[in-house]
Amino acid sequence: MIDERDVSTNHGADAGTAAAIAALANPVRLRIIGELFEAREYVSELARRLQIGRPLLHMHLRRLEEAGLVQSTLELSPQGKAMRFYVVAPFDIRLTPASVAAVGKSIVLDAAVATTTRETGA
Repeated sequence: MIDERDVSTNHGADAGTAAAIAALANPVRLRIIGELFEAREYVSELARRLQIGRPLLHMHLRRLEEAGLVQSTLELSPQGKAMRFYVVAPFDIRLTPASVAAVGKSIVLDAAVATTTRETGA
């Protein structure tokens, strides 16, 4: 499996589409979108629901936010505690064979990944 950290894109393709595809390629991030689609949530509760640690959740949320798929706000609880809430951002990604091909052609694989992919046929 190719991790999005192992690829970069040339500027010829739509960088937003490439970032969204890379972010959504991870099943944990798809689960996060699924949870946040129902209602906005703060990090600790979302981590409990997904049964993953907060540091890992923060990493996934950061990637989703960088791709423009979620948005966050910092709010104070009645007890004065700072709480970061996340919600699904409005997005509409249209995938056509041409748009996927443009993103695919723009991907520059890390040399180690390209070699491994060729050797294993994966």
